[in-house]
Amino acid sequence: MHTHALVLFSGGQDSATALAWALDRYTRVETIGFDYGQRHRVELDCRTQFLDKLRASFPQWAERLGDDHLLDLGLLGQVSDTALTAERAIDFNASGLPNTFVPGRNLIFFTFAAAVAYRRGLSVLVGGMCETDYSGYPDCRDDTLKSLQVTLGLGLDQRVVIETPLMWLDKAQTWQLAHRLGGDALVALITEETHTCYLGDRHTRHAWGYGCGTCPACELRARGHARYAASNG
Repeated sequence: MHTHALVLFSGGQDSATALAWALDRYTRVETIGFDYGQRHRVELDCRTQFLDKLRASFPQWAERLGDDHLLDLGLLGQVSDTALTAERAIDFNASGLPNTFVPGRNLIFFTFAAAVAYRRGLSVLVGGMCETDYSGYPDCRDDTLKSLQVTLGLGLDQRVVIETPLMWLDKAQTWQLAHRLGGDALVALITEETHTCYLGDRHTRHAWGYGCGTCPACELRARGHARYAASNG
């Protein structure tokens, strides 16, 4: 019944892996991204490059990969006071939550995605959220998204399925999943063409991809890739 999906694709490693997972699973897949005034806006450029190269490198998925949607959610950036939407030093508050947390971001993303999916006839929403190996964002948690799935279904008066294939994987396992889905070619594409660094650094190249190497996103990615590389000899 649920064969058509809309993937929340930011241009980062996790959402790129979630996209590959969806293409391997569903007969029709579309993508959606959001411009919310993020400091690392370069990820939006990476989105289009990744999608183009994904189509060219994986013809078996190209026929399933449909339209891409980009929504302007600049208001979110305007009401946020975070290190992800303003030139501020990345730090942690008293609760231990990093100041890169944009309150309500995933709730808003899924709500707008659900509205687009409703119009497009897509009943599954796929996100790369994870609470196994992450920065502690409360809107990435499984309970949050299960609750949101119920709310969206009630609000739209139709069944909405939220899939988070990375929820219980650490970053090393996410690399392993990418390899299982698309082999070395997909791992190389994710390494070269995705962007996860909060500071938007596309000049410094590491074994795991581009980034400053010191922000929380880069540190998570580097540790995960190191474990992945060690386990693969």
